[in-house]
Amino acid sequence: MKAKLAIPRLSAVKKVTGIQYAALPYRIVAGGAQILLITSRRTRRWIVPKGWPIEGLRPHDCAGVEALEEAGACGEVGESCIGTYRYVKHSKRGFSVPCSVEVYALRVTQLRRIWTEKHERDRRWHSIEEAAAAVEEPMLRLLILRFGNQLAP
Repeated sequence: MKAKLAIPRLSAVKKVTGIQYAALPYRIVAGGAQILLITSRRTRRWIVPKGWPIEGLRPHDCAGVEALEEAGACGEVGESCIGTYRYVKHSKRGFSVPCSVEVYALRVTQLRRIWTEKHERDRRWHSIEEAAAAVEEPMLRLLILRFGNQLAP
């Protein structure tokens, strides 16, 4: 006897949306503002440090934790969200979750030589224009350019 597979109807599938918090690490140098980007672990594309909410921490504090763990960046995190963007997170297990990411500015005062995810990611300083061109998400690209305009003298 063959077992029947249960195939869910589309209307029965629940759509799940995640919220994440990101840091936009930056510094001001003689040539202008720079943004610190990191590579994603799997696809190696340029992204900002981000992650899921951490119980007991405020959103901007979560962003600071992610910057430290993923980029080794420490500094002053702004308490106000500077913008949001959306992307689809693809898991190793094969499922995808649409995510809304709240971004918080992080003025970097220290870069650690050793950090939690050093052996999993690359990090690199970019000019505002280079950073905007390097990221794939259109809304993140615009957010970086807007932020750069706010920093311009």
